[in-house]
Amino acid sequence: MPVTVLLVDDEPLVRAGLRAVLEAQPDIEVVGEAADGAAVIPLVRQLRPDVVAMDVRMPLLDGIEATRAVLRTVAEPPKILVVTTFEDDAYVYEALRAGADGFLLKRARPAEIVHAVRLVAEGESLLFPASVRRLAARYGDGGRPARAVLERARLTEREEEVLRLMARGLSNAEIAARLVVGTETVKSHVSAVLAKLGARDRTQAVIAAYESGFVAPG
Repeated sequence: MPVTVLLVDDEPLVRAGLRAVLEAQPDIEVVGEAADGAAVIPLVRQLRPDVVAMDVRMPLLDGIEATRAVLRTVAEPPKILVVTTFEDDAYVYEALRAGADGFLLKRARPAEIVHAVRLVAEGESLLFPASVRRLAARYGDGGRPARAVLERARLTEREEEVLRLMARGLSNAEIAARLVVGTETVKSHVSAVLAKLGARDRTQAVIAAYESGFVAPG
């Protein structure tokens, strides 16, 4: 089955470009388009896409509120990939905190766009550790709530190790290779980390790790 994608952007040229790139792949299908976040929920319910490529800044309902609305109201919501012009944007950080699975720059090369869609469709988060670190330092809330969450979580030593590797942007397979364990074992550790942190996905867990100071810069 192909990965199905809904494109949400108020610029027709951006949507056309993304569609051309994605539909050139045999395993990806663009099932719909929207020009504003206000149209996302009905289209998600109708089309059931695997991934929503969501612009951040839109005139009626921006990508942050649209992301929150989808995750709050849609059963089994799709993965959400924020598409943005500037990576050092407060909007990007708020979208990630709201539950987006990662972000993609509009100037990305076609191969990077395809890789991003495939990655989030498989359940991995698309993170750029240096960028997330900068965003957390600039737009984070001081770290107090995140520190409290980490303290309450009582992660095991192995779970802490897995969280550090997640924060560096490693995939489950890369973490498994680093720790010399099976991928299924890593998946179990990741699931435990998310459950203990009360995080929807890897992105939110990594943001908590950075904001709390659990992961040191560099």
